[in-house]
Amino acid sequence: MRFIFHYPEQNGPEGDILDAGPLQEVAIAAERSGFDGFSLSEHPVPGARWLHSGGHQTLDPLIALGFVAGVTERLRLLTNLVVAPYRNPFLLAKAAATVDKLSGGRLILGLGTGYQKSEFHALGVDMDERNALFDEALDVLPLHWHGEPFSYAGRHFSARDVIARPRPVQSPVPVWIGGNSKPTHRRVAERAQGWLSMTGGAQLSATARTPALGSVSELAVTIAQLREAAAAAGRTEEIDVSYSYSGEGIQQPAVEPDRHREALAEIENAGVTWVIVSSRVPDRAATLEFIEGFGSTYLS
Repeated sequence: MRFIFHYPEQNGPEGDILDAGPLQEVAIAAERSGFDGFSLSEHPVPGARWLHSGGHQTLDPLIALGFVAGVTERLRLLTNLVVAPYRNPFLLAKAAATVDKLSGGRLILGLGTGYQKSEFHALGVDMDERNALFDEALDVLPLHWHGEPFSYAGRHFSARDVIARPRPVQSPVPVWIGGNSKPTHRRVAERAQGWLSMTGGAQLSATARTPALGSVSELAVTIAQLREAAAAAGRTEEIDVSYSYSGEGIQQPAVEPDRHREALAEIENAGVTWVIVSSRVPDRAATLEFIEGFGSTYLS
């Protein structure tokens, strides 16, 4: 099981988005401390009401991960996650291929269908079409990345005999799909390389319009079913599963480490392959202290 550090988000409209520490410094510290990946979220134009009620600000994840790629050597770069329906899929494919090419093949493209009505309205995207647009993106991404001529007619575009370069280093760039719904599980089993399970309890599930994840034992059943469905669909590669761990007290990683080790072992036994953690405190000193403490306690 491998570990990803998620850059802490700044909640609310106040403060600077990099209060948790300079991105370069934090990414280098995460790599040095033994983390295997680094992730960033996305909200291009969040609603003011949502921000005032605890929502978070974000950088553009693909641009920022391109920057992280330039200051690190081995960290996997995860979008956690990009809302695919917000973008023309060719622009999404180009940005992803660029980051993968420049990073030497380190991108993991985490995708979701989105849930904020205000963002859909602001971006001129029909929220009722988000599932159809998401499936179009899953069609287009591998066609674009293949680097050979293709044609594709979508709901709002028509590409005729086009070709896109550069090819990404990875073939394909791993796509992880976020959410806990049955359509998400079906898409992962049939078309993706990983599942971004959504933890955080009932409130987050309601906000994100996805079912609650349930207990770790229930998660184990879901993972087994997902992998069985992938095998039935003719898939032979392993399907990765990520889990955001926020066990009580983990903000002080060296306190009660055995309790957290037991919890992490249970998660691993359930079939999880990647764990995402974050300091959740927008303060440079606290961020670096958490990274170093987590690394020395659990990753060394």
